[in-house]
Amino acid sequence: MDKQIEDTSYPPEQYELTERPGYNFLLTRRSFFQVMGSGLAVTFSLGDGLAKSLDETFKDAEDQISAWIHVSETGTVSVYTGKAEVGQNIRTALTQIVAEELDVSLDKIEMVMGDTALTPYDQGTFGSRSVPYMGPQLRKAAANAREYLIELAGVHWKTGREFLRLEKGSIINDKNKLSIAIGALTKGKKIVRGINESVKVKPADQWKVAGKPVLKVNGTSFLTGKHKYVSDMTLPGMLYGKILRPPSYKAELVTVDTSGAERLADVTVVRDGNFIGVAAPTLKRAMDALMAIRAEWRPVSQPSRSEIFEHLKSKASAGTGRNDHTSGDLSDGFARADVKVEQTFHIDYIAHAPLEPRAGVAQWTGSKLSVWTGTQRPFGVQEELEDIFHIPKEDIRVIMPDTGSGYGGKHTGEAGIEAARLAKSTGTAVKVVWTREEEFTWAYFRPAGVIDVRAGVSKDGKLTAWEFHNYNSGGSGIETPYLVSAQKIQFHPSDSPLRQGSYRGLAGPANAFARECIMNDLALSLNMDPLAFRLKNLREERMKNVLEAAAQKFGWSTFKPSPNRGVGIACADEKGSFIATCAEVTFDPDSGDIRVVRVAASFECGAIINPNHLENQILGSLIQGMGGALFEWINFENGKILNPRFSEYRVPRFGDCPKIDIVMLNRVDIPSAGAGETPIMAIAPAIRNAIDQATGKKLYTLPLVPNGLPG
Repeated sequence: MDKQIEDTSYPPEQYELTERPGYNFLLTRRSFFQVMGSGLAVTFSLGDGLAKSLDETFKDAEDQISAWIHVSETGTVSVYTGKAEVGQNIRTALTQIVAEELDVSLDKIEMVMGDTALTPYDQGTFGSRSVPYMGPQLRKAAANAREYLIELAGVHWKTGREFLRLEKGSIINDKNKLSIAIGALTKGKKIVRGINESVKVKPADQWKVAGKPVLKVNGTSFLTGKHKYVSDMTLPGMLYGKILRPPSYKAELVTVDTSGAERLADVTVVRDGNFIGVAAPTLKRAMDALMAIRAEWRPVSQPSRSEIFEHLKSKASAGTGRNDHTSGDLSDGFARADVKVEQTFHIDYIAHAPLEPRAGVAQWTGSKLSVWTGTQRPFGVQEELEDIFHIPKEDIRVIMPDTGSGYGGKHTGEAGIEAARLAKSTGTAVKVVWTREEEFTWAYFRPAGVIDVRAGVSKDGKLTAWEFHNYNSGGSGIETPYLVSAQKIQFHPSDSPLRQGSYRGLAGPANAFARECIMNDLALSLNMDPLAFRLKNLREERMKNVLEAAAQKFGWSTFKPSPNRGVGIACADEKGSFIATCAEVTFDPDSGDIRVVRVAASFECGAIINPNHLENQILGSLIQGMGGALFEWINFENGKILNPRFSEYRVPRFGDCPKIDIVMLNRVDIPSAGAGETPIMAIAPAIRNAIDQATGKKLYTLPLVPNGLPG
């Protein structure tokens, strides 16, 4: 095994703007060592030398410890990942994972995240993939670094491996009772070696740092307001940008007169085709300039909310194949059924409503571009910028500072792209921050959908047939966890008049809602307890475990229904984790008010990295899911959003929050799965089923009661 020792002259600075000799904005195999800074990095020196190995494919670069771990002379461990922090606290979980394997204190680890110049390529932060995919990658890299540090110490002391161990950032020599700090051992130089897949990582039942409820990394800065979001950023000479937008979707620009804006002092007007924007020294001046533009638009007729469900179903295609699941003989399954149900569900568009709207800051330095923006896909935004400006990715750096929530709604980087277009014309840095109305109108929504379900069950409570068709909403979570030999499940894409995309859990909450409502209806048709009916049709023990744990915590078996008060239960699984939720609601016949008064949820996602932060994830999912269950929906007419602000778009408030009990099942024998999505999936059907018991009314739409429930 060859070694490569290399000195460098500058540390990795996440927000560095000044170009330095040899600096390359894109992390490639050749440029990576130029941006890492001094300390330890480990990689292979292959074939005819390091230069050749660094010119190979980017994928190969990710096989090197140097892509992920760097130890400075002071012992600070820098960890590089393309994953982004959008409030899910993945920064802390990944820090714990590395600290566990390297046996260093948490405050000695610095996470460098979502920076295309410094971190390995990453598709994006979505799909609950950070813990199950990035966690093992960093764990392996840290374990390899640990073993190599011990190897270096053995050379240093000329002693065998069996006498050495790593503890609290130092190598301890039990033979001569000496110790050496890992930073002093590396002497600020990079040591290169590849990741050995056979290196052992610590099993979950032996974790001392991972698996513990440590405090949020850099949490104090959020409490004090010291933390800066993109919305807070300022650069020397920076201008503020605003964009001219049409009054409705697909509206066509007929004429535009920008002379009024151009007459204002210190205002730059930028027009590139249908892109029209302004930049000015203050936000107010930019707003004044935008208001001074006179534009005429031609609206395009399109479906409104009152006809959306008919439109989605009529424009839908046949099943795609990717989400089609067919088995058994449906005709025979329904023939054997003693009870059959058939129902159509309607799912409205809903908004992500992040606390921080889209924001971007852009600066050109010669031909090179730096963009700071809140996005879940920094490398994706980099590729978009490459396409727009026709410059190499090597000249584009996208930095994603910790961002004020995304929920799947920030896969794109519109504000950063808009800022870059304005900055290109003005020659100085520009910041664009969307207003709340822009965020509600021009960001994409969770898809609306129509779901048709037919199901049959025998009198002994066994499912005999299951047919499930989702139109437009999506195929995620569409499979049933219940045992049924005859089934046909299909997703049918359709033509959406509104912009739509990922949302927390994707289509999982909609599909789970329809499935769990039907399961409840079948149970009641048989006069069976809804919990017992589900357990009877399940084989997966992990699902049974969360159902039983939630029911026990909730007191399911002891609840006595009374007029206008009821309980409901539901469950779901997605991406390797399992959720069960119980809800109790009350109904006021005079006001039509439905209140969720109590919730109990049980969640299992394998080995738990941080129980406190996992509980926060579950809690946040449950409350957010209540909004989509009860009252969140986008109202629109002929391409115009009619409720684009919080005064008209209802999200859960403190007064809506019920008593919530959370049970977390820690399976140290199962690899950790993600927790950002699955916990949201069962709250809506649990509430719906509770409303059914409280009022006798079966509801088949989301949201359930946007305007209350008539008595």
